[in-house]
Amino acid sequence: MAPDPGHILALAAVSLTTAAVLAWLNHRFIGLPTTIGVMLIALAMSLGLQLLTAVGIPLEQPVERLLVEVDFSETVLDAMLAFLLFAGALHVKLEHLREQKWIITTLATVGVLVSTALVACMTYLLADMLAMQVTFGSCLLFGALISPTDPIAVLGILKSAGVPKSLETKITGESLFNDGIAVVVFSLLVGLVASGHAEGGGHAVTGAADIAGLLAVEVGGALVLGLTCGWVAYRMLSTVDSYQVEVLITLALCTGVYALASSLHSSGPLAVVVAGLLIGNSGRRYAMSERTVEHLDTFWELVDEILNVVLFVLIGMEVLILTYDGRHVVAGLLVIPVVLLARFAAVGGAVTLLLRRRRFSPHAIKIITWAGLRGGISVALALSLSPTTPARDLIVTMTYIVVIFSIVVQGLSVAPLVRATAACNDGTAG
Repeated sequence: MAPDPGHILALAAVSLTTAAVLAWLNHRFIGLPTTIGVMLIALAMSLGLQLLTAVGIPLEQPVERLLVEVDFSETVLDAMLAFLLFAGALHVKLEHLREQKWIITTLATVGVLVSTALVACMTYLLADMLAMQVTFGSCLLFGALISPTDPIAVLGILKSAGVPKSLETKITGESLFNDGIAVVVFSLLVGLVASGHAEGGGHAVTGAADIAGLLAVEVGGALVLGLTCGWVAYRMLSTVDSYQVEVLITLALCTGVYALASSLHSSGPLAVVVAGLLIGNSGRRYAMSERTVEHLDTFWELVDEILNVVLFVLIGMEVLILTYDGRHVVAGLLVIPVVLLARFAAVGGAVTLLLRRRRFSPHAIKIITWAGLRGGISVALALSLSPTTPARDLIVTMTYIVVIFSIVVQGLSVAPLVRATAACNDGTAG
């Protein structure tokens, strides 16, 4: 049955109105970074609704029904992600990526896999300590969805953190690419867990071989598709000088390449990032007038800001539909240092491996580790798990707690960390 257009419009109206009001409240009275501020207000509203329900004022249920109808996972992965990744990629310079290509590639591939394995092993041990019956396959799923840094969260925070340019490029580039890799790995692991291959035994080697082969096909296909569609759009842009038409072409490229990649079982996130990088660099330099570039940047910055605010409002409100269990909450709190430790090991290993090739900024490992924020994509992947997935409620709760900590605590402390390390360097130099 086709969705009711009037119902969709009503959901969009409620979401945008709530986001606008919370953004105004934050800007007028609180003054936190917009994404963090609106999420904290939304969290406070969620907790307030739960308290009112507890004292006999049932205002929570209508909001819960709305959140269920919005479907956070589908909204993020199928509706928002393409626009947010394309907007982010448009403003990344290829020459900066080339300078940092080895560390970005290592973190976005080997780093994700190493972090996934470390988180899975440590979470499995933690669950055993808490006397929780959790399969290793479920721990692998959690490791895969929590390991990638979220470009949506990262890009918004880095704008105001004052991170050195070389480190900003590393963190931004990694977040754009590791997202696509992680979504592919997660999807493959979901299939392996469902078939029982991820639990070891005779199918383990076959499962690993399948992952390697499918990963190569999905990633390679996405890169080719992104370059091909981006080149076609670039040629179209070079033949006209009308900012209305050119902005429309980029909008079509963003949505079209993501949908096409998904239908061909390639990575939509990777394809849209590659296309965005091509248009943001070659297209901006050779196929657009200054007027078009100005309008293009304004349009995509607005899209980015609006969707970011809506996304973080939804993250704050999703707490209403979580299934609470005391042991799950304890596990979520204990797994925060596990995730950070795995991130530190992956980043430290990558930097150490590449030290012979290039020099890194002082305290690079600390900053890259701490600035690797988790966000809406991790929550969306967790919520996309089938209700029959073993330990699904535990995975969702742990993911949500790690994401909230990451956005609030890490997000608000990245800038102070950068200033502290800079002052330390100055003191040492002096």
